[in-house]
Amino acid sequence: MNLISIPAFQDNYIWVLSENNGKCLIVDPGEADPILMAIDQYGWQPEAILLTHHHNDHVGGVPALLKKYPSLPVYGPQETANKGVNQVVNEGDKINLLGHEFTIIATPGHTLGHLCYFSYPYLFCGDTMFSGGCGRLFEGTPNQMYQSFNKLNALPDDTLVCCAHEYTLSNLKFAVSILPHDRDLNEYYRKVKELRAKNQITLPTTLAEERKINVFLRTQDIDIINAINKETTLQQPEQRFAWLRAMKDNF
Repeated sequence: MNLISIPAFQDNYIWVLSENNGKCLIVDPGEADPILMAIDQYGWQPEAILLTHHHNDHVGGVPALLKKYPSLPVYGPQETANKGVNQVVNEGDKINLLGHEFTIIATPGHTLGHLCYFSYPYLFCGDTMFSGGCGRLFEGTPNQMYQSFNKLNALPDDTLVCCAHEYTLSNLKFAVSILPHDRDLNEYYRKVKELRAKNQITLPTTLAEERKINVFLRTQDIDIINAINKETTLQQPEQRFAWLRAMKDNF
């Protein structure tokens, strides 16, 4: 499978998985024009669309794609039922596409119905996990997002984390403010600054890398505990997760 990221809007990525024969899957097409141009350029044959949640920058291109490909299956959570979805999927469902099995993982937090799609090694996680960060809590609670992160953290080390936004630089800037002396964080921050200075993508990342540099995956790490204890004493990892999210909201 070939993994391709197509930039959209200011910082979105539409992900495409394609086979050498041109058949492809499209993930979260927030706008149609970049996808339609890529289809013409590469000679792709869309087989399905996967949607993670209902926000327009993830679903806005579906009507135009369905106009051109009216029989295309569109998978998504119930919250996208009025966004062009014709195949509603839920936690634990499995779908077979392009000869690969995708497992549906419910990850409420950013929205209540947010889903992720996993087919080793590819994880399409929408706005749940970002490199170095996590999604804003527009509908869910910090505890829901913490539990969602735990689900994703159970996947293999070499999972390719395909986030939907280029937020890595700002996330690492926040992380370094929490752990200013962390060697892994500072090294990765330097690398990301170099990439972004050249306008290069920082994704996909791997889950192994995220376990080192994503503070939201390190809420049981002694360094995070000590950093937070300078401000407040929190006993549970989900409380530390909520504190970090609140701090990031105001960073």
